[in-house]
Amino acid sequence: METQTLHWRKLAGHQVRRPIEEEVRQAILREHAAGHKLKACIGTDSQVKGKHIECATVIVLLREGRGGFMYIQKEILQQSMSIRERMLHEVSRSVEVAYRLCDLFTEHDVAMEVHADINTDPGFKSHVALKDAMGYITGMGFAFRAKPYAFASTSCANKIVH
Repeated sequence: METQTLHWRKLAGHQVRRPIEEEVRQAILREHAAGHKLKACIGTDSQVKGKHIECATVIVLLREGRGGFMYIQKEILQQSMSIRERMLHEVSRSVEVAYRLCDLFTEHDVAMEVHADINTDPGFKSHVALKDAMGYITGMGFAFRAKPYAFASTSCANKIVH
């Protein structure tokens, strides 16, 4: 399996030049100094594009009642996967980022959720991974959100890969 992971960037395209933990720490300090209460939502979406899979993971920082901003990291996988494998890969990417940042969020009293682009309706293909994803995310101690409440993955990350 060949994987190409790109650097973190902001929505406007500006590349993040320091470790994401430091970038997010500085953003939290800046936003708290401006009087904003923050909530973090982390999610990943993917799209099969020919012989590869494009994934986008986002860290969305919401200012309570004042909008928000996000950081994006793309990944290109040169392999094929079943729908279940792809959904669990998305969840794994989100959990990995959440784990890297959870101490920082706890230290600065920022609530965090991990969003999965998995449908709660059994009529959809992604539903096959719902129980596994929910168990993985909650087992790691994170708040879990699935469709239709998983906007970080279903809306924000989705816009990057489509």
